Amino acid sequence: MNREQMQARTRDFAIRIIGLCLSLGPDDLARLVRPQLLRAGSGVATNYRATCRARSDREFASRLCVVVEESDESEFWLDVLQVFKRGSVETVAALRQEAQELRAITSRSRTTMLENIRKRKKERARLKS
Repeated sequence: MNREQMQARTRDFAIRIIGLCLSLGPDDLARLVRPQLLRAGSGVATNYRATCRARSDREFASRLCVVVEESDESEFWLDVLQVFKRGSVETVAALRQEAQELRAITSRSRTTMLENIRKRKKERARLKS
């Protein structure tokens, strides 16, 4: 998946999260979950966009870590909605699955980038000696 496809995927995730949150209603659980899920779900998209503008490999890896955390938090709040049977069962399940997939993709990307950074560092050290 290339950068543009991932940006589109995270944007779609955020928009679907917003739609779900708008449908939750006014009860206490909705008032608790809504702001948290809105922040985390939209944070996946906004922080991935920031990742794409990273000025270095280290900054890229660091920003990916934030996307991993936001995806994980989104998945948690979607789990809460599933437990309490709030929102469309299909929508919540699909969004929860997407949060898990986005977390896995970005976590693996971060691991790969850190491995590449370590390899380049070792190669530079080898060339200096």
